[in-house]
Amino acid sequence: MTGATTEHVPVGDREPASVRWWRRPLRVVPVVIGINVIVFFAWQLSNAAPQLHKVMVYNFLTSPLHLEHRLYWTLLTSVFSHAELWHLAINMIVLYSFGSVLERLWGPRMFLGFYLAAGILASVSHCATTLWFLHSTEVSALGASGAICGLLMAYALIFPHHKILVLGIIPVPAAAGVVAFVGLDVWGLIAQTRGGGLPIGHGAHLGGAAAGAMLYFLFVRPKLAAREGYSAAGMPPALTREESRRLQHLHRKVETEGPESLTPEERLFLHQLRERFRGASGGD
Repeated sequence: MTGATTEHVPVGDREPASVRWWRRPLRVVPVVIGINVIVFFAWQLSNAAPQLHKVMVYNFLTSPLHLEHRLYWTLLTSVFSHAELWHLAINMIVLYSFGSVLERLWGPRMFLGFYLAAGILASVSHCATTLWFLHSTEVSALGASGAICGLLMAYALIFPHHKILVLGIIPVPAAAGVVAFVGLDVWGLIAQTRGGGLPIGHGAHLGGAAAGAMLYFLFVRPKLAAREGYSAAGMPPALTREESRRLQHLHRKVETEGPESLTPEERLFLHQLRERFRGASGGD
C-alpha cells in the first residue's frame, strides 16, 4: 500500500495551522528505517558468522520461549528485525508512506511513543496467540509488521475515506482496506490453528491493529484535542453560529478526507479564524 500525496495552495504568506503540519520535517521515520536496515545487514553477515548468528537469534527474534528465558527486550528488538530483503522492503515502504503522514500530524515524540508501544504489544500478541492457539513456545517472530498495522489502524481512524492502494494497485478507502486486512489475518490465524496457513505472524498483525486503535482513542486523540485547545463542545469560543457550523463542517472534512481536500476559500477562512484567535490571545 502507498499513501496519498498532498498539494497545498498557500494563503498569502502563511497557511492555516490545520494544513501547515504537512510541512514539518521528519525525524523519527528515517531513523527507524535506518535501524531496520542496519539490523537487516547484521542478519546477512550472520549467515557467514555462526557466533553472530547466535547473537541475532538470541536478541532479535521473539517467542514464548524467549520470554520464558526472560529475554524481554526481544519484544522490542524483534520489531526492528528483518532477515529477508522483500520483508524489509515492503515494511519500510508502508512505514514511510503512512508513518510520514502520522509523524508530521502528531509530532515526533507522540509518533515514536505510539510506534514503540504498538510494536511491543504486537510482539506480546504474537507470543500469546502462539502459546494459546498454536500450543507452541518455539514459533519465533520478527519484523515491523505489527507496529505498522497499528499505524495503519490509526491512519484509517483519522482518514477513513482516504484512498490507499492495496498491493500498490487497487484503490480503496483506508477504513475498508484495514478491515479487509484484519479479516485476512483472522482467517490466517484460524488456518494456522488447523495446521495450514502461511508462515506469517497473524497474531502480531491483529495485536498491532488492536493496539493502534486502543492507543489512538486513549492517548493520541485526547492529547491532540488538548493541544488544539478546543472546548468540550469541540469548538473554540466566541464564534458566531455560522462560523461554528462552517468550522465543524471543515473539521469533519479534514478528518475524513484529509487537509488536501480543502479549497483555497476554505483555507482562507481557517487562516482568518486562526489570525483572529491568535491576536485575541496575544500569541501564536
